[in-house]
Amino acid sequence: MPLVLIILLPLTGACLPALLQGRSSRLLASVSALPTLFCLLLLLSWLPHVMQGGDAVVQTLAWLPSLGLAVGLRLDGLGLLFALLITGIGGAILLYARYYFAGSATSARFFTLIQLFMAAMLGIVLTENLLFMLVFWELTSLVSFLLIGYHTHDHAARLGARMSLVITGGGGLALLAGIVMLGQAAGGYELSVVLEAGERIRGSERYGLMLNLILLGAFTKSAQFPFHLWLPHAMTAPTPVSAYLHSATMVKAGLFLLARLHPALADTALWFHLVTLTGMLTLMLGAFVAMFMHDMKGLLAYSTVSHLGLIMLLLGLGTPMALAAALFHLVCHALFKAPLFMMAGYVEHATGTRDMRNINGMWRFMPALMVLSGISAAAMAGLPLMSGYISKKMLFNESLLLATPDWAAVIIPAWVALAALFSVAYSIRIFHNVFFNGRPIDLPVWPPRAPRRLALAPIALLSLATLLLGLGPERAYTALVQPAFAAARQAAVAPYDFAALGSGTTRLMSLFALAGGALFYQRRTPLFRLHARLPAVDAKEIFDWLMRRATTLAQRRVFQLENGSLQRYLAFIMATLVVLVGLQLHDVPRWDGGVALTPLDPLTLLAATLLCLAATGVVVYHHHRLPALLLLGVTGLVVTVTFARFSAPDLALTQLMVEVMAVVIMMLALSFLPQTSPRGSTRLRMGRDLAIAGLMGLGVAAFSFAILIRPQQTISDFFMANSLPGGGGSNVVNVILVDFRGFDTLGEITVLGIAAVAVFAFTRDLHLKERVVETNPAHWVAEPHPIMLGSVARLVLPIALLISAYIFLRGHNQPGGGFIAGLITAVALTLQYMAGGLVWAQARMRTAFRPLIGAGILIASVTGLGSWLFGAPFLTSAHGHLHLPLIGDIALATAMLFDLGVYATVVGATLLILANLGRLMTVTGPGKEVG
Repeated sequence: MPLVLIILLPLTGACLPALLQGRSSRLLASVSALPTLFCLLLLLSWLPHVMQGGDAVVQTLAWLPSLGLAVGLRLDGLGLLFALLITGIGGAILLYARYYFAGSATSARFFTLIQLFMAAMLGIVLTENLLFMLVFWELTSLVSFLLIGYHTHDHAARLGARMSLVITGGGGLALLAGIVMLGQAAGGYELSVVLEAGERIRGSERYGLMLNLILLGAFTKSAQFPFHLWLPHAMTAPTPVSAYLHSATMVKAGLFLLARLHPALADTALWFHLVTLTGMLTLMLGAFVAMFMHDMKGLLAYSTVSHLGLIMLLLGLGTPMALAAALFHLVCHALFKAPLFMMAGYVEHATGTRDMRNINGMWRFMPALMVLSGISAAAMAGLPLMSGYISKKMLFNESLLLATPDWAAVIIPAWVALAALFSVAYSIRIFHNVFFNGRPIDLPVWPPRAPRRLALAPIALLSLATLLLGLGPERAYTALVQPAFAAARQAAVAPYDFAALGSGTTRLMSLFALAGGALFYQRRTPLFRLHARLPAVDAKEIFDWLMRRATTLAQRRVFQLENGSLQRYLAFIMATLVVLVGLQLHDVPRWDGGVALTPLDPLTLLAATLLCLAATGVVVYHHHRLPALLLLGVTGLVVTVTFARFSAPDLALTQLMVEVMAVVIMMLALSFLPQTSPRGSTRLRMGRDLAIAGLMGLGVAAFSFAILIRPQQTISDFFMANSLPGGGGSNVVNVILVDFRGFDTLGEITVLGIAAVAVFAFTRDLHLKERVVETNPAHWVAEPHPIMLGSVARLVLPIALLISAYIFLRGHNQPGGGFIAGLITAVALTLQYMAGGLVWAQARMRTAFRPLIGAGILIASVTGLGSWLFGAPFLTSAHGHLHLPLIGDIALATAMLFDLGVYATVVGATLLILANLGRLMTVTGPGKEVG
């Protein structure tokens, strides 16, 4: 079974709600749950293979092998454990959202985003290539930004979303640098290579920098101190988002990454100190702050921070079974935290508030919710017979096994015991304050509305799983955690000795945490008064202040350099280049490189003279825009002739068509400007500019001369040798564009299409001031659409289209191709606009330009994807010959389809730009939308 289906199913599910805008949350949840359910079933089908100790399943499709990029997926025990949590809890969240968003008209956006987030998380835990994993990593940051800022009208939501994006996005940049260094040290970016190169990686001289960068990415994603601030302030998101982000998905991504890279990076003193100390600080800070939070979701958020620190601490300990304990507690936390967030969402809906000082005595209104929430709260507190009791005793046991360093053997056991005490206290608090503690006080909604019984189904399912995990930990550990532990260690592992958890010391630590937590909560009143005296610190306001200061500082520095003067920008660039190139050329021992100079013939000398005169004329007459534009066109035509002179017909044809279109576009732009420009430069500035330009010209000439007179061995020999056998064409330039460098061309036409659509968007509702009509009797106004031009244009059109088709079809073996053919077609159609006018031409234009651009990019992309069906890298072309009677052999290549996409994009983009600029020139105003 292709593993890619596991990621594609949620992506498909993300598309479905977008097609059902405005429908009921019941329908949207049902439609969204189906792909998630299928995905979960596919993952469960792999469970027997993983439980039996089967090898990791790796499926790879080469994409850009020369860059080490491959679309590879890997399923082993670790990936399967996280994928089951992501899809299993994700399905429960979708069921919960069905009732949470009942009556909401905008819930389709939530269902789309949550499944896109699920797909991104599955991509992180199932990818084989680390560079490919980074794509999904950044996608989670972007989608979480949209989810946290779901209530776009709420300033707090927007600020929390921005904080999340800045912190996790910044960590993602650090992670990118760390992964690049890791791949270089390991000799590849596939996990199969990286995990086998642990000794080489840890022995690298850049190990310290590499580890710090990777940990920075993991710490920001998993809300470790001091990067934990974004997580509590993400509580402005809808409760289903909070439940999903804080239980099974985004906050677990950093933990997964460190568990996955454990064989490559762990077991060093630097790893121990960085990971363990960060986990300790996060564990204690989150537990302490959670106790004093009055907001239900705020308490749960800081408790999540604390539990993430606990797992991070276990990842760093380095004892033989610490990683197993970390994975077991990760599962426990996911199962008990999601129901508690769901409870908070239902109580908020029922009462209109999340303040636990007002929410009291809910057992009278929601007895069933009280029972289910009691199971999860007991597990979070670590009460006996609960899953949290087992995982915390595993934590105590691993902390006691630590022998070195000396300080850790003493401090860490005491530290985790104290943090466990706080966890008991805040677990008792959220359960007791919400469901007991007297009667409600000034609730915005009265009486509280209890959720429907069916709405409790997702909480009941997860609470039942929590209870079963606590009653049968060994069976769950053997089925899920031990295979994940073995995959993370990349070695056979022994079963966990649960009998050792009954030792006297661990039992005493558990008793201390339970009794101390209960006593702490009982004595909470004076402690709360003491806490209230502490200075209030609003992390969101501090973050906002830092962002404003950073923005102000950046603006000042930018405005010091960028004052709006193009002359200044060019002066900086040219002066820098002159200095850098001059320093390099100064050390050249001899100018003569041994290559004989090409003889200078009269025709070349004439062309060079014309080029210099035209360029000089542009400078001299630049205040008179029309003559300057015509002289600029002359320089382009001379360059075209130069390309033809030196055997570059493809470049000559392209340059010619580009020059024609460029002149037309600039003529349209100049029609809105005065005929002359003001004389603003002083003689001193003109002298400065002349000196810089002269030095730049001499530097470029000297640099070009130094390069061209030396023997060079370029990559062109490879293209010449492989164009016909590898690409099926004898026109090397076209084969490079559509085959060897097809990915570049795909990017270029995509940018071209985006630019054209941007012009359309900017001019769509643009109203320019009316142009002043020349009324001087000494001048006459020409007919805008001469009869002669119209007659010639209509005659030229079919001929130009025939030439365009000929140029397109022969492009793979002779000068031509889709780009040149597209420009010829665009020029011919532009001539129709010029001859007949916008209204006349648009009435006869049957093809909309924007769909034509989209079709072109789609054709080019599908052509590239088609090679995957045959196991070849992206954009690999196939070629051969077809014999037809009476005609003979015809050379065919799939690259022609790619070239067709280029052709359609060029035609659509060029005409979309020209038509919309021309639309602004109509006498009656912008007129009807074009494109």
